[in-house]
Amino acid sequence: MKQLKNLLKKKTNEENHENKEYLDYVHKTAPRTKELKTLVPAFLVGGAICMVGQLVSDLLKMWTDLDKEGIATATSIIMIFLGSFFTGLGLYDRLGRIAGGGSIVPITGFANSIVSPAMEFNREGVTFGICAQMFVIAGPIVVLGISVSVLVGLVYMIFA
Repeated sequence: MKQLKNLLKKKTNEENHENKEYLDYVHKTAPRTKELKTLVPAFLVGGAICMVGQLVSDLLKMWTDLDKEGIATATSIIMIFLGSFFTGLGLYDRLGRIAGGGSIVPITGFANSIVSPAMEFNREGVTFGICAQMFVIAGPIVVLGISVSVLVGLVYMIFA
């Protein structure tokens, strides 16, 4: 039994040494991330998209007599439309190459994640192309979001 423990201990020490060597190798050979070069455009583009959303909301406040909830709903619909429209024109993908994560965080990124696969599989027909593939990217997010919201609602209902 003692020999088995010693063997396992020796094996663990060897694995730790190999892991350390591997991590050192990866650290030396991995390309350096240009953080400033990626963070600044992401911040600027994400912020610009949010500013457009705020502008839409402010214009709706001025031009309509919708209540606060109606303005929020209309703003979301308009931003989803704009994200889908610019995806259809091929402009949102170009923006994504420049902005990275800054273009996927706002609601327009969600619209892009639904429209892009639909456009890609359009040639396979409406049923097996667009309808079957439209939620390939966004589907798991939608399912998880709905599932978690139901779970939170149940917990709230039971404990509140």
